[in-house]
Amino acid sequence: MEKNNVGLNSNCSFRVVLFQPEIPANTGNIGRICVGMNADLHIIRPMRFLLTDKYLKRAGLDYWKKLTVFFHEDFNDFVHLFPENSIYYCTTKSTNIYSDRKFKQGDIFVFGPETQGIPESILNKYREQTITIPMTRKIRSVNLSNSVAIILYEAWRQIGFDV
Repeated sequence: MEKNNVGLNSNCSFRVVLFQPEIPANTGNIGRICVGMNADLHIIRPMRFLLTDKYLKRAGLDYWKKLTVFFHEDFNDFVHLFPENSIYYCTTKSTNIYSDRKFKQGDIFVFGPETQGIPESILNKYREQTITIPMTRKIRSVNLSNSVAIILYEAWRQIGFDV
């Protein structure tokens, strides 16, 4: 099931990056979303669960077998794999609304762990590339798998639901 970085998929719609994910059901749901629009999933370790976790399997259903997923030990190594791609850092700590951006095939969307989000050191380094989902002050954030769906489907709409 694990893939190394050799032969990265250049024919995908987008790339979703989960930075140190914590909740297996979210990762399973995100994998299913990725399969539904031909997006690759990249996971930056460590993860707080095993790929055999029953909640990941339940959320991903039989779609997990169709998912193109890559694992990376280090965030900086991942970033250097895609020097030509636009990378967006999805966070509540931004004023750049996701729907104001113009996305293109191959764009990369980075999401942080459920309990803390993308580390400040990364956000500070890439501030102009951050995007957020507007929401009321009644909540701190939208569920991770819902956030991926919101942003990815907007990006996919912008490229004409192609690929």
